[in-house]
Amino acid sequence: MATIFWVEDQYHWVNKFRSILESADFGDNAGSNQLLVHKFVESASQAINRGQTIPDVVILDANMNGNDDAGLTVSRLLAKKWPHVPVIYLSEHSGTGIEEKAFEQSQAQDFIAKHQQNVEQVLCWRIRALLRHNSMQSEHNTRQTADRISSGDLSIDLTTWNVYWHGTRLMNPSNNKRPLTPMPRKILRFLVESSPRPLTTLQMSEKLELDKFSYDNYRQHIKVLRHAFEQAGEKADAESFLKRCQSGKGIVTFGDDGAYCWIK
Repeated sequence: MATIFWVEDQYHWVNKFRSILESADFGDNAGSNQLLVHKFVESASQAINRGQTIPDVVILDANMNGNDDAGLTVSRLLAKKWPHVPVIYLSEHSGTGIEEKAFEQSQAQDFIAKHQQNVEQVLCWRIRALLRHNSMQSEHNTRQTADRISSGDLSIDLTTWNVYWHGTRLMNPSNNKRPLTPMPRKILRFLVESSPRPLTTLQMSEKLELDKFSYDNYRQHIKVLRHAFEQAGEKADAESFLKRCQSGKGIVTFGDDGAYCWIK
């Protein structure tokens, strides 16, 4: 299932595309997709800042309510919050200075004219291509073999369960002579394997196969992991991992429903 975040101020366009987008096959054979529609820049911005649901793709109108920069405003916010999420403009202003600005000043991957022939099929083709590209990129960023997972400067040995950051083994932050306990290492593995998608408390409990796993448990293990990374980074003369998390990389907090994500 693909989650599509759409900002469009004219509802006849939403009505035209809704059923097509909700039922389209974007390569996962799911048969149904989630469409999150916002009519105003303000409501879209609030939803992005809350960050409760990370979309797979974003569709933006360029000019909304007479503002040529409306789509650009949303796109800039998206670039800060979800830089990995692809953005498609669906607009009546193709071939104008608005399109030029969208490509030069935002993270736009495509700009589709609303009035072109077979626009419904064209939009679905482009979404499918972008999602396929993102999937391939995610597989490239997270390399997994039978005995190891790697993501950037992170490496998890699946035989010994040792975790390495910049080549330095993560240890228990409360006693750096003892290894990191098994539960944080398992949580880290699932976060890396799911990247760039976040995992809520419920999703993590299902992966861990635990009946009792609360957000407080999750948060505590994340705290342990972040400080273990911080100590390993200090030994390797790497940048502060805690500051890295605050900037939207590393182990990142998402939304208000207890979700975390690994961002390379």
